Amino acid sequence: MKRLALPAGRRKPEDFTMVKTIGNPLSWTARALGDGASAVPPRLGRIGGTGVMPETRRLTFDDLRAALRDGWDDFAAFRTDVMFACLLYPVIGLVLAWFAFHQALLPLLFPLVAGFALLGPVAAIGLYEMSRRRVMGLEARWSDGFALLASPSLAPIVGVGAVLFLLFLCWLGAAGLIYEATLGPALPASAVALVRDALTTTAGWTMIVVGFAVGFVFAAVVLAVSVVSLPLLVDRDVGLVAAIVTSVRVAKANPKVIAAWGLVVAVCLALGSLPALIGLIVAMPVLGHATWHLYRRAVVTG
Repeated sequence: MKRLALPAGRRKPEDFTMVKTIGNPLSWTARALGDGASAVPPRLGRIGGTGVMPETRRLTFDDLRAALRDGWDDFAAFRTDVMFACLLYPVIGLVLAWFAFHQALLPLLFPLVAGFALLGPVAAIGLYEMSRRRVMGLEARWSDGFALLASPSLAPIVGVGAVLFLLFLCWLGAAGLIYEATLGPALPASAVALVRDALTTTAGWTMIVVGFAVGFVFAAVVLAVSVVSLPLLVDRDVGLVAAIVTSVRVAKANPKVIAAWGLVVAVCLALGSLPALIGLIVAMPVLGHATWHLYRRAVVTG
């Protein structure tokens, strides 16, 4: 029986099907890494993709609510695997805080933790793949995220990640300059002294206001660049430029809805940071899955 060819740029389900084994998460991870690693070199050389510019849709606030609802449904379906994988997020956040305390970078403690959200879209790559597989009716678990190592979109995904990491570094640099121009250049004696100076002095409030304003600009740029680019690359091999341009087009065509989405993300991450970033174990996977469903509503996938 003759098989029908899939449209260009779309991937077959079997491209991501891995051999089923019985084992613990470490064995799944090792197998997944082994399956994908052999395909990494040729994939990294492919960044242009098909070059086809996807068609976009107008979004409504109903789409936003539906994406969050579907994201929660995915979390409920995957919660054991996802929560195990997302333990990594609060651990990374706490490591960043430790680094700030122990490397004389205390003034960058808040920028480090807040800036980690700029890299959130990259951290959610595996969640997009899980949601994609569930939509297709395939079995999915957190280790399936490693199948993206064999994706034809690997190079563009790495490219978007590099752009976001560069923005993260620029944000840290800007935050350091803001501190030096207000409370600096001397380092604070302690975290308590830093908080006291920030909240009780004119220079401290200037630092807070300017810092939030500059941080808002960085967050807006990251949101526009990544709101659909990474889910799109997980779904289709369109290339780096087409993915970023499509994401910016969606943001430009739906400023109110995308701004509301950014606010939802900010609030959820802020609440998830309490206590000690543990809440991110729930907030990150829900937002990650919801981002996938928002992409499907924003970009024509048929």
